[in-house]
Amino acid sequence: MEKLSFPKSSQLRKGWEFDQVYNQGKRLHGSGFSLICRMTDQADSRIGISVSRKIRGAVRRNRIKRIIRESFRLRRDLYPGGADIVFVVRPDFNISSPQEIWRAVKPLSSRWIGTHEG
Repeated sequence: MEKLSFPKSSQLRKGWEFDQVYNQGKRLHGSGFSLICRMTDQADSRIGISVSRKIRGAVRRNRIKRIIRESFRLRRDLYPGGADIVFVVRPDFNISSPQEIWRAVKPLSSRWIGTHEG
């Protein structure tokens, strides 16, 4: 059975970790969001979430972050393996469920995989 936990080790938490991804990562743009992915030598992927303060209200920003974390926890297969990923949310982001995030991320992940296969 697949492990569906989401430990702290699966998250980017430090500013310097985000900086490494921003500086060395590949950017993939979706509707209202971007994924910035940086390959690592780790087996598992880690995710960090950046939500624009132009999205008014801490409650709304925190809800968006919870939904993104839940989508990552349940469907890690949609995200590049062995990568640090920053999910950047722009003000025009309108997704309100993990399923909608999966549908938005799926075409981006296929582009990512296609550009990094050996």
